[in-house]
This record gives sequence, C-alpha cells and structure tokens, in this order.
Amino acid sequence: MAVRYQITGRTAAQISASVESGIRAGALPPETTLPPVRALAAALTVSPATVARAYQELRQRGLVAAAGRHGTRVRPRPPVAIRPARPPAAPGNRDVSLGEPDLRLLPPLGPHLARLADRLGPPTGYPTGGALPELVRAARRRLAADGVPPGDLTVTGGALDGIERLLTTHLRPGDPVAVEDPGWANLLDLVAALGLRPVAVPVDDDGPTEAGVRAALALGVRAMIVTSRAQNPTGAAVSADRAAALRALLAGRPDLLLVEDDHAAELARAPLCPLAGATPTWAFLRSASKPYGPDLRLAVLAGDEATVARVAGRMRVGSGWVSTLLQRLVLELWSDPATRTLVHRAGESYERRRGALLAALAGHGLTGHGRSGINVWLPVPDETAAVTALRDAGWSVAPGAHFRIGAPPAVRITVSTLDDDEIPALAAAIARSSRPTRSGGFTA
Repeated sequence: MAVRYQITGRTAAQISASVESGIRAGALPPETTLPPVRALAAALTVSPATVARAYQELRQRGLVAAAGRHGTRVRPRPPVAIRPARPPAAPGNRDVSLGEPDLRLLPPLGPHLARLADRLGPPTGYPTGGALPELVRAARRRLAADGVPPGDLTVTGGALDGIERLLTTHLRPGDPVAVEDPGWANLLDLVAALGLRPVAVPVDDDGPTEAGVRAALALGVRAMIVTSRAQNPTGAAVSADRAAALRALLAGRPDLLLVEDDHAAELARAPLCPLAGATPTWAFLRSASKPYGPDLRLAVLAGDEATVARVAGRMRVGSGWVSTLLQRLVLELWSDPATRTLVHRAGESYERRRGALLAALAGHGLTGHGRSGINVWLPVPDETAAVTALRDAGWSVAPGAHFRIGAPPAVRITVSTLDDDEIPALAAAIARSSRPTRSGGFTA
C-alpha cells in the first residue's frame, strides 16, 4: 500500500511525530509503505540524513519496519492506539482467526467471587500489597509437579507483562533476542516496541530447532524466549528429546536470559518438558488467562533469585503489585475440583477439534501442524491468495505474515470456536483456496 498521507516536519523529531500521528489517526494503516528517504527529504527540503534519523527512531519504537527492497513499512500492529478500530472479520463471515479460548468452556467466575466476598478480611493496604504467600506456595507445588526447578517466585499481570519486565530489566535497546519463527505476534510486536533486535529461530513440531538455537547463540543473543507447548501459531510442543538437546546447547551460558512461556498450562495435553534452569539466568511463566479466562491478567513467574528480584523490584516502583483480589480468585479456581474438571474437559475438546481439522485437511492432501493448543498452522503457496479466497468463501483466518520473520507463507486457523460439524466444510474451503506444500517443518 503506497502512502497518501502528507508527512510534515523539518527535524527528525517532527517527521517521526508526523508519521506517528498518521498511524494513530488511521491515515497510515498497517503495511503502508513510507516514501523512500531521498524522496521524502526532497519533498520536505531537508537532508536525507534527517529523514533517515526519523525512520530510525520510528523503527526503534516499533512503529515501522525495514522491508528490504520494499522500503520502510508501518508494522502490522504498531504499538500506538489506532482509530478507527477495524473489524476482525468481514461481516457475516465465520471468524476462526482470533486465537482466543472458547468462551463457552471457561469456568464461571460468579460463584467463586461470591465465596470470596464472604471470606475477605481487612482491605489490603500499600505496605501489605504484593504476591500472596498462599498463592506462591500453591504455585510452587504446581510447578514442581511439572518438573520446573525450585527458585524464587513472583506474580505479574499476565505472561506478556512478565516477559516485558524481564526484557526491560536485563536488556538495552539494540540487544539481540532469539524469538521463535513463526512466533507469537504480540511478542514480536513487543520486541520491536522495546527497540530490541529479533533473531529468528526456526520452529518445527518439537519446538525451536537445534540448528536455529545454535545459530542464534553464535550471533550473541542476550535472551531467548521459548514457548513450552501450545506454541502460537504452530501448536508446537517442546519434546523430551528436543529439550535435552537444547539444554545441552544452553548449559553454562551465564550471559543469556532464558525465558520460557507455558501460557496454555493446564489446557495443554502435551507433557511439559521444561528448559528452566538450563542457564544461570532463567524465568518460567505460567498464565491463568487461557485456562480460566482472558480477563484474568495474572501469571506466576519463577526464576533464579536475581531475575525474580529485578522483576519484583521494578513492579514495586511502578504498578506496585497484581491485585490481591485477583490473586485470591485464581487461588480459589486452582483449589476447586469442579473447575479442574471443567478445564480438563476444555483441553480435551480442543484436542479433539484440532485433531479433527488436521485429519480433514490431510484428507484433502494438505499437511497442517498443531501438536497442542488451540491453533492449526497451514503452510500455503500464496498467503494473500489463500486468505482472500477463504474470505470470499465465508471464512476469516489469520494471515501468517503477522507471525513470521523469515518463515514461508502460511495461515493460522483457531479451532477453539469451531463446532464439530463445521470442520469438513472449513477443510474443503481451505483445500479449494490452497495447494499442498512440502511438509517437514515450517521453514524453507
């Protein structure tokens, strides 16, 4: 998309502010190509160096990205509020693009809130706010049961909040960070917004590849972020063999922050094979949002003493702590046998629907990927053509470009809202919109 918005300014700061204003107002939508440096410099009668500095500032803040021969483009999801909000799907289309859990399968919160209301003690004050000791004890037991090594523990406002605090307390803008490719779009956006440099690590069904991690380490990455299971968007789950191989590569790397994200937690049917503790500096995050509801913005963060202390210390001088009311609600959900049953059934439902879609795609000669979680990742020859054809057929899927750095084209399909009887029709529509690609991973 070519730029039509009139960029103004005489200094680098004024030019970058003008571009940001255009992005916020929607006049520079995502994927818009900005004018070449020399062309914009001539139009504004400033030096090319001034425009180059403006573009560099915008890149460091994650608003734009360099696109090689295609110039500089607005990122798909720049970290500023954009108006007006665009609808996620075409009117009347069946939307399987959102990547969220099935709201019909989430445990009801009302009864738990009512029980909490009867048991609440005195209000929490500033001196007593923080991670609840009883939540910390329960989290330790739950993590230990999954093989996560003992360490310190705190509570953050969700997995991405914890990752942001880890990166900002350990790294500086420009530092290289190893990220999965394909990987979680929100995380890729966060890395860009923090001014960090992403280093792509290819992913297959068993998680980050050994060759990819070895190459990232050789490039001197300062941090590596790994999804344990239910990887978004591919559904990859780190296997026992892959975990052992990666732990051997990471052993004794005191300069590397290892961050492990187990966002699906109890919903994932794949066993947890943690990397936590493979490096002296490590963190393991487990969120409550997928199993219990997206509005429960809470994650437990375990790690070595210094790493956890940095995160907790930064929270004390900022937001303070995660609401103790929210912490008590999560503890109540963890402790309720009926809720555990509901979460287990939800996990089984996702497993069944994901497997059914993969089998239906295979029946059409298409190789999808999704060992765990709520998404299926399908490589396609032409991503734009596939998304457009499916839209015209009444289905909205997520384009893979949101999740890719260097990986080949693909689409992501979320199974969490699919009903069983919809799966054959969706698979047939996908087959009509794409052709089989070579299997054997998600990278060329």
